Amino acid sequence: MSEIKINLSEKEMPRQWYNLNADMPGCLPPIGPDGKVISPDQLAAVFPMNLIEQEVSRERWIDIPEEILEILARWRPVPLRRAKYLEEYLKTPARIYYKDESVSPGGSHKPNTAVAQAWYNKKFGIKKLTTETGAGQWGTALAFACSLLGLECKVFMVRVSFDQKPMRKLMMHVWGAKCVASPSHETHFGKEVLKRMPDTPGSLGIAISEAIEEAVGDKSGQTRYSLGSVLNHVLLHQTIIGLEAKKQLKIAGEKKPDIVIGCAGGGSNFAGIAFPFVHDKINGEKIEIIPVESSSCPKMTRGIFAYDFGDMAGMTPLLAMYTLGHQFVPPPIHAGGLRYHGMAPMVSHGIEEGLLTPRSVDQVQCYESAMIWAKTEGFICAPETSHAIAVTIEEAKKAKEEGKEKVILFNYSGHGLMDLAGYEKYLTGKLERYSLPDGELKKSIKAIEGFPKAHTKKAHK
Repeated sequence: MSEIKINLSEKEMPRQWYNLNADMPGCLPPIGPDGKVISPDQLAAVFPMNLIEQEVSRERWIDIPEEILEILARWRPVPLRRAKYLEEYLKTPARIYYKDESVSPGGSHKPNTAVAQAWYNKKFGIKKLTTETGAGQWGTALAFACSLLGLECKVFMVRVSFDQKPMRKLMMHVWGAKCVASPSHETHFGKEVLKRMPDTPGSLGIAISEAIEEAVGDKSGQTRYSLGSVLNHVLLHQTIIGLEAKKQLKIAGEKKPDIVIGCAGGGSNFAGIAFPFVHDKINGEKIEIIPVESSSCPKMTRGIFAYDFGDMAGMTPLLAMYTLGHQFVPPPIHAGGLRYHGMAPMVSHGIEEGLLTPRSVDQVQCYESAMIWAKTEGFICAPETSHAIAVTIEEAKKAKEEGKEKVILFNYSGHGLMDLAGYEKYLTGKLERYSLPDGELKKSIKAIEGFPKAHTKKAHK
């Protein structure tokens, strides 16, 4: 029987995170509305200083504290699996590998940074964390991490996902977190949104505003905000995925992947699998690296590279990123984790540099791919993950047409056992193809016309 699982021992777990910021010095810093660069001190009301130091660090390698490693070892290292049954179904000469992040306690890649952020906050003396969540994967991950480390946790969950995915809400409650639908009546901004748009499905931009408002409103100074994607320190913590994958590919006898793929909402799971290989590409390796987004929220493929707020209320600094505009309220697609208006600055800069080639995929194609996956590999994937699987299938078919052996690596970012409502819609013919209309796109981007322009120095393009 051929080997389909490549495992590492706990002793082989990476002891450092890789910081791509050291190898892409042209990445633009966050700025205020006045156009001036934000100082670390200006972020102190939102994040603890030890995480702010990671956010701005230019060090290539950052040590992972032993206490964090001990918690990660509950499920890490995770297997690298060979998708042999999908290969056989597609009759492709490509060899397909995937990192199985679904084996974490929360069922996704999110605990990799949730544990780290909770640990650094506790070390700084913080007692409570607030956050937002879309599909609920991040909310459950932070609830899990806070439970282990003895922190209070409050999660503002995008309303459409709050209604569609009640089991994720219950998972948060099991781990002791409070979860409320966003927009809510528990913040000033939430009340304002509900007054203007009482029937809104909500958005990550709204939920972020609510979570930040609650954090900075704590006069005791013992509450901070925690973000599950987008920012540099979050992406940093996820690079343990790609670093493990590098070791496992060598064990499998592969010199390097030809193609690396990850779905991309805010950028965390994509960065986790991809950034260690972006380092190789910067240093001369020929690797195609593909972040995949939803066609209903196409910031990378149809948005603009500009300075924009990370939230709807404009409480965050302005970030240089691919965006649809912070006022964008995406349609209620089932891939809730991809319903964010912007893309991580580091991922956005990688696109500007020509290091990354983004694609968008329609949700019906994604569910078609998820069904193929379930009938070949046997697992039920998260709707977000199905975007990566869809492009993996495209690339495997292309390898067959070209008659080329290729090594394809993708991140299996989470299981879909809490997302079966979307599968039900697909199976009953109620899921429709959807691409964001041009009119909606232009209207959304118009909201940032007067913002500072983002101009990059393209060192690698």
